[in-house]
Amino acid sequence: MEAVAVRSLFASLLYQAALGNDALIEELEASCLQLAHDDRAGRGWAKEHGYQGYTSYASLNDLPIRDPAFADLKRLLDRHVATFADACGFDLGGKKLKLDSIWANVLNGGGGHSWHIHPHSVISGTVYITLPPGSRGLRLEDPRLAMMMAAPPRQPDVAEALRSFIEIVPEPGTVLLWESWMRHEVAAGSGRGKRISVSFNYRW
Repeated sequence: MEAVAVRSLFASLLYQAALGNDALIEELEASCLQLAHDDRAGRGWAKEHGYQGYTSYASLNDLPIRDPAFADLKRLLDRHVATFADACGFDLGGKKLKLDSIWANVLNGGGGHSWHIHPHSVISGTVYITLPPGSRGLRLEDPRLAMMMAAPPRQPDVAEALRSFIEIVPEPGTVLLWESWMRHEVAAGSGRGKRISVSFNYRW
């Protein structure tokens, strides 16, 4: 029998690393909770859009200027994103990816965020601040799924790279990065505590 070659093509990359500053995670927790208390516009937007908790996504666009903890976070994220951009093989023409938006999320225990992408960005990500018992992680979808018209289901023990969905439940203090076109969601959890995170987009 002739040699058979099976290769992996068109990789979808996920970056996972510790932020690198545990004290900053504690500062960010306090900052996010304070924002959730003070930002009436953010609470109103969340309620209007069925978001179970608080997000500054549509109300505040200056967190690194407003709060030193977010300024420190941006400096660390710039390094993580540069590392991931290099791993992705991006030719940035001598430029760097720049932070385009950053927002705080304080989800109630049963809160989630349905499937979506982040248009007009290159890299998106989340820093996890608190994940109480019962919290769900980030669920990613195979981008080829819509084109698998007649494909049978995958075996339950199939390799991670061949699964249709991957859920990552990180530890607090973890940074996850992915390319912004990748569909993802946060499934509703079963815990009672606050699930706190900071999400962001980088553009070219």
